[in-house]
Amino acid sequence: VQLQASGGGLVQAGDSLRLSCTISARDFRTYAVGWFRQAPGKEREFVAAISWTSDWTGDTYYTDSVKGRFTVSRDGSKNTMTLQMNSLKPEDTAIYYCAARRTRVVATDPTSYRYWGMGTLVTVSS
Repeated sequence: VQLQASGGGLVQAGDSLRLSCTISARDFRTYAVGWFRQAPGKEREFVAAISWTSDWTGDTYYTDSVKGRFTVSRDGSKNTMTLQMNSLKPEDTAIYYCAARRTRVVATDPTSYRYWGMGTLVTVSS
């Protein structure tokens, strides 16, 4: 299983960014997938995740600090996951990682995810 994240960049506070994660896996629909981030000097933290459901919609989960600003989604036909980030704040600055686990249910603990992509840097200036 391979994951590749993209879409990071330098933006100003209040701007938007869209991160994408391409996942190379058989039966992508059987994986729960999520986004984590790691700021300098801090531990990796959960951002958002989406489970697998038979109708492809998935149940979504967010950390409190991004609720109402970020939206996670998945496209089963393209084996991709996206994170739409709006109203970005300087405290959102971090390296963002996408991750996958072969189960329907998401987890917020990064150690619960076996597969990881290389991160993409998001920098939000004030």
